[in-house]
Amino acid sequence: MHIYLKHPVHGTKVAISHAEAEMDEQNGWEIYTLGVAEDFEDSVVENALREKRKYTRRVRADATEGS
Repeated sequence: MHIYLKHPVHGTKVAISHAEAEMDEQNGWEIYTLGVAEDFEDSVVENALREKRKYTRRVRADATEGS
């Protein structure tokens, strides 16, 4: 038997017994059904990545002359 659990900080895991799943639920884990679409309207997903910098190469005028 597999019981799928998720936690907002630690992610997901699989419990192999009801006793393990009950202990995990007491520690903030939630049981979910694998493969069933969830309602994501309640949770807001934010992009925590910084905005990508634009890198440009500057060509120095004196470096291209005089070789």
